[in-house]
Formats: sequence, structure tokens, C-alpha cells
Amino acid sequence: MTSPIVKSFSSQTASLKSGLYLVATPIGHLRDITLRALDTLHAADLIACEDTRVTATLLKAHGIATPTDSYHEHNAAAKRPALLKRIASGQAVALVSDAGTPLISDPGYKLVREAAAVGLRVEAVPGASSVLAALSISALPTDRFCFCGFMPARTGEAKRMLTQAAAIPATLIFFAPARTLPATLALMVETLGPRPAAVTRELTKLHEEARRGGLAELAGHYAETGAPKGEVVIVIGPPQAKEAPQDAAVDEAITRALATLSLKDAAAFVAAQLGLPRSKVYQRALALKSHA
Repeated sequence: MTSPIVKSFSSQTASLKSGLYLVATPIGHLRDITLRALDTLHAADLIACEDTRVTATLLKAHGIATPTDSYHEHNAAAKRPALLKRIASGQAVALVSDAGTPLISDPGYKLVREAAAVGLRVEAVPGASSVLAALSISALPTDRFCFCGFMPARTGEAKRMLTQAAAIPATLIFFAPARTLPATLALMVETLGPRPAAVTRELTKLHEEARRGGLAELAGHYAETGAPKGEVVIVIGPPQAKEAPQDAAVDEAITRALATLSLKDAAAFVAAQLGLPRSKVYQRALALKSHA
């Protein structure tokens, strides 16, 4: 068995190769940053930030003096050519968001797409993510999940998003402004129906909270208490399996089949007719026959 190849780097002894480095930053707790991320931010020629003022707090906390420049949804189209030119000329540019992993609900993917298209180096420096943090503490299925992004501000658009997401066979994750949480949860109950859910708030911060329960229960709680403060991530369980036909209808079908077929054949016939698992129909047929 071969050992995995591990890249090592120290900002004190080496410089970064030219390229675009996607650096994950803390989502709340300033110490939730990797050693590699700190090395990269130290060694980069420039740090492209969603908000330079926010990033300045992180850099000051870790003694990093690398120059910064803003790169956000309002100036991205104008800033991209200059950033790509820097990288093409041999510089290393680190891209960070205000919190968490870049490209999650920010314009970074366009920069990555254009850098990759012209053959520039693009590397991930992974770390904190509010999406994964919320999912991990939600107590909901984690084997398959879909990040749906920010809930639209307009009710009609929000309802369309939820309607499209309703049939996805996975746990759903949404960002939502805390001030709209009661209305958002009410709309989710109306559109998605009864599901298990969790509202996570202020992840990794002093007042971190995860409130779990049925979607309707959570909607009722926040309708009563009002909108909370802080950053909110809503996690909703996958759609429940479709309910089987009424037991009485299944029993009637089994009884008719047993009149002319063996137990095994009757179960197979009814299962195929009603689209139900054969084993479940067989167990029900066995129970009915034993009580006949």
C-alpha cells in the first residue's frame, strides 16, 4: 500500500507558484483556518476579497500583510481581466470570501472558469464551510444533499425555487436572511409539506444554535418568537416515500387474490398490481390468512 502524496509548504521557506488559490476562511471563529491557508495568504502576491474590510480583520489577527483588493458581484466583470493578467504574468492570487469557502454563492466561479479556460493553475485550499457545518449538526441524512443557495427575497421566486426543489431526493440546504425566517419557514411548510428540518444559526460563534424538529413545528416556533439574530442556514430532510394505498384497499386486493391463488402467487400478483414491495405484501397476506 502506497502512502498518499502530501503537499507541504512553508511561507518562511518557499513561494507560491503562479496561479489562483481558492482559500477557505473562518465562518465565525477566527481560529477555524488551516495552516496551509495561512501559508498561502502570507505568500500570495495579492488577496482578492469579497470585502477588504472583513478580510482585514482576519489578516490582522494572524499577522498577514499581503496586499488586498476587492472582488465581488458588483465589480467582478471589471476586475477579472486584471486578476487573470497578474496570474499569467507569474503572480499568485488568493481568492477569499467574507466567510467560508469561495465560490459558494459568490462570483468566484467565473474567475475560476476563465482561469481554467486559458490554462492557468487553479488550486483549492479547503477549510470551513457553513453548508457542511450546518448539514453535519442537523441530524438529517448526509449521504445525499443539495445546496439550493439563498432564498429569493420575492415570495413568487422563492415559491418557484421550493417547488423545483421539492422532488429532489436529498437533504436540502438553504441560506436565508434571519429577518425573514418566520415567513420563509411558513412558505416552506406550504410548499414542501411535512418534513424533518433544522434551523442553524451563528455557526462556530458564541451564540451558535441548532433547533431541530418538524418543519411545521419550527415555523410555529419562529412565528411565535419572531426572527432571530445572526446568520441562518436551514436544512430540510428529503421528501418522504410516497404513502402506500390504504390498508383496507390492500387487504381487499389480497383477499380476492387468495381466493384463486396460493399465498406466494397472491402476494406477487398484488405487489405487481399495486406497485408495492413483494415482501411487505407477502407478510400482510400471511397475516390475513392466519386470521381467516
